Amino acid sequence: MKKQPRDIVAVCDQFHHAIELIGRRWTGAIIFVLLRSRSRFADLREAIPDITDRMLSDRLRELEQEGVVERTVVPEIPVRVEYALTKKGRALASAFQAIGDWAHKWNVPALATPRRARTKSRT
Repeated sequence: MKKQPRDIVAVCDQFHHAIELIGRRWTGAIIFVLLRSRSRFADLREAIPDITDRMLSDRLRELEQEGVVERTVVPEIPVRVEYALTKKGRALASAFQAIGDWAHKWNVPALATPRRARTKSRT
């Protein structure tokens, strides 16, 4: 039986924007790391195998513009820049916990071993 137009459920614009933001490549990993602690750029890059500096910079900028991440410049010599989740970003903790629980319950396969991790293990 063909669905009538009134039976079709439209995607909420806010939900669509949110899921597209969080679902971008690397964004989930960045938020995952920042849920544990504020981090410097190099620490984020090290914690997320295979992410490029350019992609990390772009994603951090997007998350900052959305009010999910805050960038703090610590006036030291040399200058230190740290990234942390805002209240809005920390509110994602339960969603990330639910996704992690779902992944373990349904045995979602892990990604293939990242190139950087394979390279480091050989040295």
